[in-house]
Amino acid sequence: MSEEQQRSSSLRTINVSRVPNHSLSSHGEPAPPDSRIPLIFHRRSSPPRRCSLELERRMSTPARKRLMRDFKRLQQDPPAGISGAPQDNNIMLWNAVIFGPDDSPWDGGTFKLSLQFSEDYPNKPPRVRFVSRMFHPNIYLDGRICLDILQNQWTPVYDCAAILISIQSLLCDPNTNSYVNSEAALMYSENKREYNRRVRDAVEQSWTNDL
Repeated sequence: MSEEQQRSSSLRTINVSRVPNHSLSSHGEPAPPDSRIPLIFHRRSSPPRRCSLELERRMSTPARKRLMRDFKRLQQDPPAGISGAPQDNNIMLWNAVIFGPDDSPWDGGTFKLSLQFSEDYPNKPPRVRFVSRMFHPNIYLDGRICLDILQNQWTPVYDCAAILISIQSLLCDPNTNSYVNSEAALMYSENKREYNRRVRDAVEQSWTNDL
């Protein structure tokens, strides 16, 4: 179809014979417009519809469906001391908060994390890192976490809640046989008092400071 034909099919043209006569009526008043004049419609609905279909297709992937279930489960039955939710308009990127376990050096801390999921989820784990500054044998200086379920022990059974619970447990139970922060690991083993002091510093920083 030529461009001229497309333009013709996109518009309902006005019949010139139906154009209202705005001359005065026999009573000296303006004549009312002819209600039979058809409106002109520009057919602009197709592109938004295509966008809508594309959004529906993207939201229907297995990973996104699973993440929506994870989010609903986390809302309906939230475990103590953790919270998490997708960022606005991006189900694949989550923000989370882990509260320091009670009666531990981490008590009172509000530690922020980010979780980046791929379309391979739940067959592959997300990339998880602390945004808050941490001092821990199994946490890298840039916030990445050395945790078996985020690596070789991952299975699709784990969901977002299980990930956050495992990280919360790791705070008080570090694995010194697989450390990534040598200073924290040595201090945890040989100078627990100084280690706890550094942890308390991280707790206080968590209230205000993020990377």
